[in-house]
Amino acid sequence: MRNHHPRIIGFFTRALTHEYTAVQQYRTQSSLCALWGMADWAEYFRHESREELDHAGLLSQQLLLMGIAPTGAQLRPPRPGRDLREMLTHDQDLEFSAVQLYSEAQNFSERMRDFPSAEVFAHLRADEEGHLQSLAEMLGRLD
Repeated sequence: MRNHHPRIIGFFTRALTHEYTAVQQYRTQSSLCALWGMADWAEYFRHESREELDHAGLLSQQLLLMGIAPTGAQLRPPRPGRDLREMLTHDQDLEFSAVQLYSEAQNFSERMRDFPSAEVFAHLRADEEGHLQSLAEMLGRLD
């Protein structure tokens, strides 16, 4: 097991907290949509929460491979929204912050020549960019 730069470890732990925050937000939104009788949207948000949970699993695995136990951190409170448009806008903000985090983490990992970590961050960034694109399209259809 090789040594990892402390800042890269920090990126992994920040990313894990971010993904669990996203899981909580999407689950909350799914529950709200179910209460509002919007079954299709409830399923959409459930699907998104599962995707974010998969991301958290990948990040936990990477931390374990580094010899570090994944630790819980203070999650940001969910921002459920008062209607569908507000929900999607809050999600767009959340996904944008993920893209920023993963871009910074990937760039730093590459500078430190930690290419396996850079690859993980690049993969996650691409997923989150896809989410951003989908959210923009959904918001466009609501207009």
